[in-house]
Amino acid sequence: MAAPTLVREAKTSPKPRKTGVNNVNNGSRRRRRFRENLVAYSFLGAGVLCFALFSWYPIVRGWLLGFQEVTFAQPATWVGWENYRRLFDDPLFVTAWQNTGYFTLLALVFGFAAPFLTAVVLNEFRHARSYLRMTVYLPVMLPPIVTMLLWRWFYDPGPGLFNNLLETLHLPAQQWLESENMSMISLVLVSTWANMGTTTLIYLAALGSIPGEVYEAAELDGASIRQRLWHVTMPQMRFILMITLLLQVIGTMQVFIEPYVLTGGGPDDATVTVLLLLYRYAFVYNDFGMASAMSTVLFIVLGLFAAAYLRLTRSKG
Repeated sequence: MAAPTLVREAKTSPKPRKTGVNNVNNGSRRRRRFRENLVAYSFLGAGVLCFALFSWYPIVRGWLLGFQEVTFAQPATWVGWENYRRLFDDPLFVTAWQNTGYFTLLALVFGFAAPFLTAVVLNEFRHARSYLRMTVYLPVMLPPIVTMLLWRWFYDPGPGLFNNLLETLHLPAQQWLESENMSMISLVLVSTWANMGTTTLIYLAALGSIPGEVYEAAELDGASIRQRLWHVTMPQMRFILMITLLLQVIGTMQVFIEPYVLTGGGPDDATVTVLLLLYRYAFVYNDFGMASAMSTVLFIVLGLFAAAYLRLTRSKG
């Protein structure tokens, strides 16, 4: 009678665990998974390395140079806050910020309204949409230096296109780039024409996402075009308008190529901007310490606008 009992105990007793075999299998799976992800890790490591070398390191290095006297002709010496003191005492520092703020304000008046109105008009066309969008975006595809040279010929006080048109209309010629009152407005017109294509396409995409039923209901209620634009289009695009507004402020505060090529900061420093003054500190006056201090101040100001941009996008999300 004892034999069946022993057989049942043998059948019900647990099998011994193969711990060594399981560890070997787990280790082989981890190695296989690592080999499969090795390419991804390589791309990730290369991206992080490039970002560290070409972004993080210049930021940290530039911040440190702001506390040193650097000419690259002799060893750098630590001067503390002396560069910032000389920077804030420079009359051109205040002038550059005033000119940059004036340029930003004019760019918001012209460059913020023009793409929106252009997008609204193009959105009403039923034919040749692709051609019109390409035409609007064409200036963005031109190299910036080509755009500047083209507009410098437009503004030429002698054979320039604009003064010839004014002469045809029996109007007095203008000193577009030589007048303190007209020079900044002329730069804003160039910047608006050269950069409005991207913003216009963004507005066109946003207009296409507005339901057509909303406009139909407004038309049935007797709303005019202006009322539909004010009470339907703009509320539906409020978030996109705020984002493009912040991005345009950040972009226009870094204006450089327009005054550098067209006016050189003149006449009488009327178009000296922050980046143009920074360029002068570094490559004209050979004072890289003050240039680094100037870039740090600009970095802080733009960081505040970037923080507002991130806060706005986060609240929308």
